[in-house]
Formats: sequence, structure tokens, C-alpha cells
Amino acid sequence: MSETAAPVPAVSHITPGTSRPRSARISLAALQIVLGLFYAIASALPKLIAHPSAVEAFDKLGWGHTGMYVIGALELAGGIALLVPLLDSVAAVALSALMVGAFIVNVTVVHGPYVATPLILILPLALIAWARRSHTTELLRLVRRRA
Repeated sequence: MSETAAPVPAVSHITPGTSRPRSARISLAALQIVLGLFYAIASALPKLIAHPSAVEAFDKLGWGHTGMYVIGALELAGGIALLVPLLDSVAAVALSALMVGAFIVNVTVVHGPYVATPLILILPLALIAWARRSHTTELLRLVRRRA
């Protein structure tokens, strides 16, 4: 073998029928679990139990309790859906859209120190949406079959 040719790594760690190594699939699943728990517990729960900090923030926006509960319910649904294999890609796209809205509100109304947080959260959500895009195809196939 010449010195310029790199050895080809063995692909024995790739499960038949998949294109990703086992470690990548495990890392992606762990990311989904962490984000799912974050959205369900750290983000949605304060809104759904009307924690004073959430109430104050939504009152400042002028959205009141209704807006707070709607956003909390959307975050809870998205967090749970991230943990459901057939829904994970769609949930990641929906939560990304919610984060775009959160970024716009942070920039135009709140002007707080955490303006970039929604944008930072979009990155792993986009990774999940892209990596699990076959689940969206499967979901569409199931929906079309039932229609």
C-alpha cells in the first residue's frame, strides 16, 4: 500500500440495513431523550403550572395565561413526540418552528440576555429532523394508507 492511500476502516460496527454506525444512532437517541426531557420538564412544566416567572414573562408579552398554556402545551407535545420514533422528525421540525418564533419574540419584545438560546436549540433539532427524515416518510405512508 502506498503512503498516500488511507486504509479503509472496517464497517463491522454498522448494523445491516442502516447507514449509520451504532455509536451515532445511540448518540442521536440520547440527544432526543435530553431534548425531549428539556422541552417537557424544563420548558413546558413552568408554563403549565403557572410558575410566577412564566406568568410574569407572558404578562409582559401581553399574551396572558392563555398564551402561556398554549406554548407550554406545544412544548410538552413536542418533547413527548421527540421520544416517539415515528413522530421524532416531525416533532423536531415543529419545535424548530416554535424556536424561530421564540427568537423573533426575544429580539423584538424581550431584549433579554438569552436571545440566542432558541437559535442554539434549533441546531440539534435540525440534526434530529434530518437524521430521522425516514420516519417522516414512513409516517406519511401510514397516513396515506389510512386515508
